[in-house]
Amino acid sequence: MRNFNETNIITAVIGRLENCRTPRAKVISTALVRHLHDFVREVEPTQAEWEQAIDFLTGTGHMCNATRQEFILLSDALGVSMLVDAINHRLPGTATETTVLGPFYVQHAPEVAIGSRICDLAEGPSMLVEGSVRSVSGKALANASVDIWHADAAGFYDVQKDEAKPSGRARVRTDADGRFWVYGVVPAAYPIPNNGPVGQMLEAQGRHPFRPAHVHFMVAAPSHETLVTHLFLADSDYLDSDVVFGVKDTLIEALDVAQPGITPYGAVVEDAVPVLRRDFVLAESLTQTSR
Repeated sequence: MRNFNETNIITAVIGRLENCRTPRAKVISTALVRHLHDFVREVEPTQAEWEQAIDFLTGTGHMCNATRQEFILLSDALGVSMLVDAINHRLPGTATETTVLGPFYVQHAPEVAIGSRICDLAEGPSMLVEGSVRSVSGKALANASVDIWHADAAGFYDVQKDEAKPSGRARVRTDADGRFWVYGVVPAAYPIPNNGPVGQMLEAQGRHPFRPAHVHFMVAAPSHETLVTHLFLADSDYLDSDVVFGVKDTLIEALDVAQPGITPYGAVVEDAVPVLRRDFVLAESLTQTSR
């Protein structure tokens, strides 16, 4: 086929996908071509706008490094990350809801003992983070891993300050009753990194770059689906305009105050301290529930 024009070129491109190596590759490639061509026909970009688009994607790649993933930021800011998350986490009603991983997750967080302080006191007001992990069946999950990471009181993550010094980031294991607790700091709302292409896009769209104050969690236990979620502070700004569309009502928590003594989760409190609490509920894994 020759003599391509704006009407027939899509047929030619899709026709050349007949020999895709897998059926899934063919489905994805065909849908991509179809929607991309429809988009271009709808907006009718000028040659200069097409070049700007190429420069934008090139610049997005150039901004990626070991501690910053600009393409994840782009996916987040366009709502794609939350859409993918929703499609992949159609969980039972009692399971804790998921939300985006975000660009500041770091594998192999330092593992600490229950009750450890994971932030320097200079990084903000102290905050107790405590909770439990159980299955949808109600069974407490002992030795579950709970990754916790959050920004400091100025809105910065450790990797934005010093890659070699983890802070506000740790992994803790639940006790025999499925409980955990650590001490962090009260995080602040913050802007996603906006000194790159994603920031330029938000400016052009008339949008702010801010996320409400929150704490990230990744909770894992054998035979259960790994949970990736946040808890959002109820008094934070931007709950209704989170730049990455990650807020869900069930994930908003008001800070309580833990008084001196022993909390219901077993934490020993010496001085009154703000506390963020949550009982996490994990869905059984697909392989487990299908048996």
